[in-house]
Amino acid sequence: MELREEIRQELALLRERIPDVDGSIVCSVDGLTLAGDLGRDTAAEQTGALSSALLALSRRMTGMAGKGAFEETLISGTNGYAACYAAGPKIVLTVLARPGTNLGLLRLEGRKTAARLAAITSRISITQ
Repeated sequence: MELREEIRQELALLRERIPDVDGSIVCSVDGLTLAGDLGRDTAAEQTGALSSALLALSRRMTGMAGKGAFEETLISGTNGYAACYAAGPKIVLTVLARPGTNLGLLRLEGRKTAARLAAITSRISITQ
């Protein structure tokens, strides 16, 4: 199975497990979008680029503050949430969710999905 198809399947499973997810995107650390499940109103390329930048800043802040390895960044806005997860050393998962989302469930399932994506991308070249 192709890399992008496996990633799309994981994103679909994430949406099934968290009903309040509006969409998600998986990109490389340099902002190249590998797959996404975003609504029409969300610009995938811009979301991928911002996700990449957020991951870099979050990793740097975590390291500088001596807080260990980066796991996630959660952004809370008036219209919902954006959560960013490291999915191995070269991949970032960003999940967009509606207001009222169960944040415990989002964090748990986001981390599980990121781990699955890391496993997928470690055995398949991310240049496919």
